[in-house]
Amino acid sequence: MADHPVSDFLSHSAAVCDAVLRLRGSAMAEELGRIVRSVTNSPLGEYLPADAVSLLVAPPVEEIVAANDAAVPSLTQDIWFEDRYFGRFTVSGRLGYSDADRQHLASLATLAGSVLQVHSLAQRSTHAYVQVESQLQHQAQILDHIHESVVTMDMNGFILSWNKGAERLFGYTSVEAVGRNILFLYDDEDIDAHDPFLEQGGRLMEVRRKKKSGEVFWASLSLSPLCDLNKRSMGLIAYLTDITERKLAEERIHHLAYYDALTNLPNRTLLTKLVDQALMVAQRGKLQGCVLFIDLNRFKMINDTLGRKVGDELLCEVARRFRTVLRDQDLVARLGGDEFAIGLFDLGQHFEASMIAQKLLATLNSPIMIDGHDLRVGGSIGISVYPQDGDDAETLLRLADIAMYRAKQEGGVNGDHVAFYSQDMNQGMQERMRIETGLRYALGNGELLLHYQPKFSIDNGKIIGAEALVRWRHPQRGLVPPAEFIPLAEATGLVVQVGEWVLEAACAQAKLWKDAGLPPIRLAVNVSAREFTASLPGRVMDTLNRYGLEPSWLELEITESTLMHNIDRVIGIMDRITALGVTLSLDDFGTGYSSLSYLKRFPIDTLKIDRSFTIGIPSDANDCAIANTIISIAQQLKHKVIAEGVETVEQLAFLKNSGCDEVQGYLFSQPLEAAAFELALRENWTPGRASRAA
Repeated sequence: MADHPVSDFLSHSAAVCDAVLRLRGSAMAEELGRIVRSVTNSPLGEYLPADAVSLLVAPPVEEIVAANDAAVPSLTQDIWFEDRYFGRFTVSGRLGYSDADRQHLASLATLAGSVLQVHSLAQRSTHAYVQVESQLQHQAQILDHIHESVVTMDMNGFILSWNKGAERLFGYTSVEAVGRNILFLYDDEDIDAHDPFLEQGGRLMEVRRKKKSGEVFWASLSLSPLCDLNKRSMGLIAYLTDITERKLAEERIHHLAYYDALTNLPNRTLLTKLVDQALMVAQRGKLQGCVLFIDLNRFKMINDTLGRKVGDELLCEVARRFRTVLRDQDLVARLGGDEFAIGLFDLGQHFEASMIAQKLLATLNSPIMIDGHDLRVGGSIGISVYPQDGDDAETLLRLADIAMYRAKQEGGVNGDHVAFYSQDMNQGMQERMRIETGLRYALGNGELLLHYQPKFSIDNGKIIGAEALVRWRHPQRGLVPPAEFIPLAEATGLVVQVGEWVLEAACAQAKLWKDAGLPPIRLAVNVSAREFTASLPGRVMDTLNRYGLEPSWLELEITESTLMHNIDRVIGIMDRITALGVTLSLDDFGTGYSSLSYLKRFPIDTLKIDRSFTIGIPSDANDCAIANTIISIAQQLKHKVIAEGVETVEQLAFLKNSGCDEVQGYLFSQPLEAAAFELALRENWTPGRASRAA
């Protein structure tokens, strides 16, 4: 057989490469079989893949099967590449194969093995790449579907990846963000040289960032290191979540906790913190400081008369005016109601606080126009000084409050006044607190009692009623003067509890007198402005029913000032009381601000002439004129008139000639205990006998 030309072998080699790279399965086996038949010029020949060859041990590199005379010779060549077996070539059908045939078949097997190895490696690489690509796609889908923003960047802050959460949060697409430095997302105020993105991670912080729209928002930022296959840090992974709503909620809660909702000034809690901080600075600098406690004058009357809306606007305007005369470093706070506090520090001398206090009062001199009302308020200011009065905020506030009460006493209800704290004020406040504590104890421990001052008819001298007056029998001090504890009860609100006790005790005593067979008399009970609420008629009715008393046993005395707050509401309450059959008496008439146009609408039975007018009768012409006017008004309005504080026969004669109906006073009797009053009632004192007994 002739040798194979080189060109034929090269073409066969190219055909093997093409078959391995282009074909798969049986098509590749058939093509390789065709090639080996052509190379060996054999009618029969095939390629058997490794999985079709059953081998127990590695066969020799080549083998010629020399059959007996009857067998057809064949040529077989296994295909190996390094340690990997790929199958075998087998050809047959010719009589005898030369060494050249065996060499060509071996060369072709070597080529096929190398090509099959390369192809196998390529397939494995492709498969691995497909798996990696699929895994990356899955991870990208996971990152894109989580709500959190995930951003990766290198050690210099340049963005490497940008998920869908980041696109939603910032408004930039990945195309716009990847490759840029992370600083473009920063709010201008947050850019500094020490950037947390460039640290090694493991931190959780709250930061401000900027969206594509320019909106600045709060984000929770968590950083983790981005590592390569060798666990070396190559950048950072940033996880960001929008927490703007939570931050705003926290700010609202903080504002509610530390600021007055009406004036937007710091409240007492924040003022205390700020004053304590300022005191530490003042201590280091050996400076003086002052706390001013301000209480507005006439505010309550305005608020009760014109309503809370007007009162609130008034407080806001006062706060604004105070702020205009203070320095930026001065503290101003609203403590509640109509009370304000000022913290002054960095003062050379404490008397400078007095100058500032006068400026504050001066801001209140000009009228405040609200809803067409020309309103005027003043103020009483108490001042405590650091360090001589105290070295902490609570102490200075407490002492300034004490000084404010002294300022209010010295300036009067409508007078503007300033007072510095002094030790004697504290002693007075301690006495006030001692009385208040004692009064609270007295209410629950039977130390209060009633005295009854008889009321007499001028016409016949008969006792027609009595005014129930509360007294306090202290276990150590004896009888405490009413002037000592009644104003305190009014200031602290205890007057409501005292008033409830008086109504209860008066009705209980009337029940005893009724059961004893005494004729009905009117027991007058004083009702304070604090008690005069919508619940009063129901309380009166319940008390009368509980003791089985007719309404004719009870009279309620109210003051002019009570009637001047919310007229329609007051008249409604009065109508409900008189509907019960209980009479109403207007006490201290002429001393308040009542209007005659209102007076005719009030369902009252009696006007009481205040003792401040009675005392000047008959020598003082003005008091006489006022008394005559009150009596005349009452007669025109079909009201009875009673004069209190009658102490002389001359006063009695004038009042009788003027048409006064009833009198009470020391000319007839001082207030009596229940037993003494009952005795007087049984004897039915005449004015002359009562005078001698008194």
